[in-house]
Amino acid sequence: MLFFMAVMSVSGQNTNHSSVYGKIISDDGSPLVFASVVINGTAQGTLTNEKGEFEIHVPYGKHKVSVSFIGYGKASKTIETSAANRRAKLDFVLKESAETINEVIVSGKSRKTELETQGFAMSAVETEEISLRSVQANELLNTTAGVKIRQNGGLGSNVEYSLNGLSGSAVRIFIDGIPISTYGSSFNLSSIPPSMIKQIEVYKGVVPGHLADDALGGAINIQLHKKARTSFNASVSYGSFNTFQTSANGTYRFDKSGLTVKTSLFHNYSDNDYKVSGRSVVVTGLGGVQTPVTARRFNDAYRSTGGMVQIGFIDVKWADQFFVGVTGSDDYKEIQHGAFLTITPYKDRFMESDALLANLSYQKTDLFIRGLDLNVNGLYGKRNRALVDTLAWAYSWNGERAIDFRGNEYRYSWGSQQEGGPTLSEINRNVSSIRTGLSYTINPNHRILLNHVFSGIDREDSDEMRSVMENTFSGTRDLRKNIYSFTYEFNAFDNRLKTNVFGKHYQQKTISVDPAIETDADGKDQIVDEVVSSNKEHNGYGFALSYALISKVTVLTSAEKAIRLPNETEIFGNDGDNVVANSSINPEQSNNYNVGFRLGTFSLRKHNFGLSANFFTRNIKDRIGLPIETSLNVNDELILYVNQGSGSSKGVDAQLDYNYNRNFGLNFNISRFNLTVENRGVEIDVPNTPFFTMNGSLRYTFNNWIQNNSRLNLFCSFYFTEEFSYLVPQGSNTVGDDFFKVPEQFTHDAGLSYTFPNKAFTMSCDVKNIFDKPVYDNLSVQKAGRAVYLKLNYTINSF
Repeated sequence: MLFFMAVMSVSGQNTNHSSVYGKIISDDGSPLVFASVVINGTAQGTLTNEKGEFEIHVPYGKHKVSVSFIGYGKASKTIETSAANRRAKLDFVLKESAETINEVIVSGKSRKTELETQGFAMSAVETEEISLRSVQANELLNTTAGVKIRQNGGLGSNVEYSLNGLSGSAVRIFIDGIPISTYGSSFNLSSIPPSMIKQIEVYKGVVPGHLADDALGGAINIQLHKKARTSFNASVSYGSFNTFQTSANGTYRFDKSGLTVKTSLFHNYSDNDYKVSGRSVVVTGLGGVQTPVTARRFNDAYRSTGGMVQIGFIDVKWADQFFVGVTGSDDYKEIQHGAFLTITPYKDRFMESDALLANLSYQKTDLFIRGLDLNVNGLYGKRNRALVDTLAWAYSWNGERAIDFRGNEYRYSWGSQQEGGPTLSEINRNVSSIRTGLSYTINPNHRILLNHVFSGIDREDSDEMRSVMENTFSGTRDLRKNIYSFTYEFNAFDNRLKTNVFGKHYQQKTISVDPAIETDADGKDQIVDEVVSSNKEHNGYGFALSYALISKVTVLTSAEKAIRLPNETEIFGNDGDNVVANSSINPEQSNNYNVGFRLGTFSLRKHNFGLSANFFTRNIKDRIGLPIETSLNVNDELILYVNQGSGSSKGVDAQLDYNYNRNFGLNFNISRFNLTVENRGVEIDVPNTPFFTMNGSLRYTFNNWIQNNSRLNLFCSFYFTEEFSYLVPQGSNTVGDDFFKVPEQFTHDAGLSYTFPNKAFTMSCDVKNIFDKPVYDNLSVQKAGRAVYLKLNYTINSF
């Protein structure tokens, strides 16, 4: 097949290695949003963003660039790009025209469309508009087809990402291709401000070889801004539950030398003292009588601070980009309860963590020879985590000490809030990760890629509550993971057919060393190391293919034999997350298949709309998850990850996008699937999984509202989740099943943002869960009710 494709291909010039960028404004100086930009004589084009900016990748040579906008004139300019001028700047000023334009046809595809028509079941999520609002990146992802955010509470609580039903560590999260887990718990999508993020790529089921990781159910790749121009952005937000969030990021470039300095900072805080209720939220009185109450969470505060500083060069002879820098973060998280919302919550149990990592990134096109590109990203440093739980008194949901049936305050016999005894445990890690990508473009129709990701963790556990001898000979945990991939890309029939074939090799080695005291034949105690090691290797492979039936109708299909190696927490456990170690857990495997289509974007006068859908199936072996039992003690505080058995998932997700006159926008998506696993010879639905979700959002823009050149945006979103159970159903006539049901949920958010005429200052207000509906998620843990947030955002692009 590959030979047949190669014969059909014709040689051509090299692929794009330069770009034309700039800004389109009106004659009064205001940016023109969604103005069309095309390269004459090609199929390349794009639309400007909310700042009137654009960028198009082009091959070296002379190019005629034409721009237009409804109600304004047209303009064209010619510019030349070369190895010495890879990023050519071209600005336009358009004058208002009396001529009415009823229809504008934009030839070519935006970068988002290019990504979404490669054959993979993927969505490219743009963050520029959302960065002006009091909305986290997680909330933006939650409106994407096939994506469900699973969160155990408020800001700073544990978050899992579900893609077509596969969640947890089956979904890998990256920052510029580096696994996000390397950065530590305080550097995540809840704490990173959207203003730092350029775009989020969501791959469902089949993950391209260039990401090269063991992502069984899919991957989310966060692309941070790599702006080459001088700019600055700062924001501050305050809202319900004493939630405060602020961020600042800026870039300064010396044009003559190419020397560039970039910095990003953020700080988040929340009391998370929202109200909860339900069968587990009770106060126990005399005689053991339990009285249901509505209580505020009183031990759930969260704080995180972090930043990144980089210095390097952009667009110099020896590098397109080269940066070295430091990433640091620190967080504090109080723990209200264990895995479940229990009758006796925790008091004064908390975690602290910090990370300090050196980072390096290098990109170079045409390395040594034309068409050979190199991309390297690396991190090395330390991550530390401490858990404190030394309080033995029991507490009730009213925040006061619990009493027994006689009315006496009581203490836990084991001396701590969680079973197992008091702890001042620490986990200290040396972490490293490096991603290397090498690609060679044979001609515009053929490209090969080699990628490698290495991840290493040296972990040492200790606890000051243990004896001196136990801490002197503390246990160690080492994990080494290497993943290699080879990819061949082929295009034919004037790029109507796009093919991506890849293979992956997975290797992981783990070693656990724990000291133990044994008595020898002479009756003397001695230290003995208990060593548990594992070395696993697997191979995977897959493909993605797309074919454009006509210019705006594309069919897509992809498949992969995917491997997911158990992660550090699943193997070694983690006291802070109430997870017990399981060194015998096996990797999970899945054969993933996608087939779908993408229609549009179609334009009819002032109407623009597009529709996409994806049908999928996952055949899973040795699925990793919580034990599936026919009964469950909801007072359990600890969880253990195990291989549940073989399973399968089948379903569909679809998304509709519509806008009118560039002012009104609508987005609606739906996802329905089943997820079953074979347990003791019986096929059952996997518990704690919502099988049917719908999300939608509306946007309307008023231009020149109150002031000329200002802009008012109104937003509204809704989220629907069908009822699901976090326990395997006992049967239709079994009493007590309702206790384990997570009820149907239908919530609404609304917001507005106002951008002042200078385009630098934006104010916004967001209201979450407008109707104050009860919202639940993982293991029926209740999330926050109605909340209001205000945000101020300031941006400047020259100083």
